[in-house]
Amino acid sequence: MSSVVLASTPGTLAAKAATTTIPIVFAVGGDPVALGLVASLKRPGDNMTGVTLLNVAALPKRLGLLHDVLPAATAIGLLIDPRYPGAESQASDMQEAARALGLQVHVLNASTDSEIDAAFADLAKLRAGALFVGAGAFFVTRAEQFAALAARHALPVFYQYREYVAAGGLISYGASLTDSYRQAGVYTGRILKGEKPGDLPVWQPTKFELVINLKTAKTLGLTIPPGVLAIADEVVE
Repeated sequence: MSSVVLASTPGTLAAKAATTTIPIVFAVGGDPVALGLVASLKRPGDNMTGVTLLNVAALPKRLGLLHDVLPAATAIGLLIDPRYPGAESQASDMQEAARALGLQVHVLNASTDSEIDAAFADLAKLRAGALFVGAGAFFVTRAEQFAALAARHALPVFYQYREYVAAGGLISYGASLTDSYRQAGVYTGRILKGEKPGDLPVWQPTKFELVINLKTAKTLGLTIPPGVLAIADEVVE
C-alpha cells in the first residue's frame, strides 16, 4: 500500500479533492475538522489522518507574551497569506483574543516577497508596536526575509515556529515542527504496515515551545523580562 504525506493545508485540500482511496497523512496548522479534512479528530474516517499544530490554541499565550515583552503596545499587525485556507479564521481569532487585552489589530495580506516588504512599510505608517506572522508554508520559507525586514524597521515580530527564530527572528511560541513531522512519519509507517488512516486519531501536540533570540532583542533595543526568559524552552544568544 502506498500513501501520500503532505505538509501544507492547500496541498492537503487538493489531495482530498483528488482521491478518496489513496491514504493521505497531513501536517496542518489549523483545525482539520473546520477545514473539512476529517470528520472528527478521534475518528478521521475515509482515507486521511495526520497532525494538527493547533496554531489557534496558542494565540492567547502569544498575545500574553507580547503584553509581557511590550506592555506599552496598543496596536499590532497580523500578516496573513490570503491564499492560505485558514487565513480569515486566523484574523478573526486574533482580533477576538486581542480585544480581551485592549489591543487593536491591523490585518495585512501578503502572498509575494514584494507584498511582505510593503506590509512592513505599512506597519510603520500605522505605528504598530509589533507584528504577528500568520500560518502558512509560504511564510515559513521566508524566515530570513522577515528577520531582515524586522531589523530594518526596528519592529518586534512574533512567530509560531522556532525555525523563524533560528533565522534571526525575535520570539516564537508554538508546536514543534520537528516533532509534528516525526509523528506524520510514524503514521505513514503504520499505514504502510496495513493500518487504515481513518482509524488513526489526528495527532495533537501536548507541548508548545517558547524560543527567544536575545541577539535580536538587543538589536531591537528590547529587554526581555526575566519572567519570560525563565519559561523559555530555548534561548539563542
